Amino acid sequence: MSKNIFKKIIVGLAAVGPGLFLIGYNIGTGSVTTMSKSGAEYGMSLFWALVLSCVFTFILMVAYGKVTLVTGKTALFNIKSEFKYGWLLALYILIALIIGELLALIGVMGIVAELLQEGIRILTDGKTVNTLWIILIIVPVLYLLLWFGRYKQFEKVLTVFVILMGVSFIVVFFMLKPDYSTILQGMIPSIPDKPGALGLVAAMAGTTCSAAVFIVRSTVVAEKGWTIKNLKNEKRDAFVSAAMMLFLSGIIMAVSAGTLHIMGLKLDNTVDMIHLFQPLGGKWAALILIFGITGAGLSTVFPIVLIAPWLVSDYMGKPRDVHSPLFRWLMFLGIIFAFGSVFLKHRPPALMIFSQAFQACILPAVAIPIFVLMNRKKIMNTYIAGWKMNLGVIAVILFSFLTTYYAIVELF
Repeated sequence: MSKNIFKKIIVGLAAVGPGLFLIGYNIGTGSVTTMSKSGAEYGMSLFWALVLSCVFTFILMVAYGKVTLVTGKTALFNIKSEFKYGWLLALYILIALIIGELLALIGVMGIVAELLQEGIRILTDGKTVNTLWIILIIVPVLYLLLWFGRYKQFEKVLTVFVILMGVSFIVVFFMLKPDYSTILQGMIPSIPDKPGALGLVAAMAGTTCSAAVFIVRSTVVAEKGWTIKNLKNEKRDAFVSAAMMLFLSGIIMAVSAGTLHIMGLKLDNTVDMIHLFQPLGGKWAALILIFGITGAGLSTVFPIVLIAPWLVSDYMGKPRDVHSPLFRWLMFLGIIFAFGSVFLKHRPPALMIFSQAFQACILPAVAIPIFVLMNRKKIMNTYIAGWKMNLGVIAVILFSFLTTYYAIVELF
């Protein structure tokens, strides 16, 4: 019976397709770090920023997906082809996204290695393994999967990671028995007048309503082989993806808000999260949390490493062949950055929050072009955007300027 239920869940998630890929990319160690820190320091008072980010994520995913379905071309190629200086804008987006993703990869692998190091310490009653050795074991395995894999296989791997991540966070939520009244009271929207609050809003927008998500969205829709006949599937897929992002991110924030926040405890890095939660939920709660966050991190690595070759192919208008020499070299160069945390002085969580705030600064350059493209009759024909979609994307553009301002204030 349980096997049948598990199979149905797998089939259901596989049907989501591109949305599942983006959940795996979106809910990573960056989301866990940002949402946990927000919940611990400010309760649920910044939940409004998460809700807005997920709503706007849905709107832009639909917009980018629809333009790809109608034109048959991916995002950067459309931007490069349809604007006077489109090649320059597309090149800026490509370079900025790759830099942001490489910074994120350094942070992700650093956090995953520290978490696994902590898990080994808990299981062996104090023995530790250097994070360099942990990364040396993980990286070759991931690269082999990328070397031999195809998009459909990546979806299956991500399905496992997403289930592991989601179940882990939900189990820990109920094991810790957070204060539900505090969680509900904290949902009154506000911006705390404290240092770092604006940066967290920008980081929440950067990790949820991420510019990379929308550019990659068009690529994974194309990889799925969908056409305009699949428009309803594309909208449903985007809705499920955004809803899952909101649910999982909200659970992570609520765990911290209902426990750490009411105890007056702050969270500076992800391993501290394990140290703080272990006395509350015990050894098994700590281990489940480690598995969940590790699943979140590893699910992010696949899309991050694939982003550079996909974007280059997108920009050049070339086929996306993951087994081509170009793809394999770019994936190799990308995954080498996984070792960055071993040599950098900054702790991985600080790097993650910086990279997410940096991503927020790219959002206007992604939101404005799609507004123009979806209203261009020459390429959209009868599928030109309606007033509801236009209103939604205008709201996203305004939100992107707001979060960019927050990011600049906090970073500089």
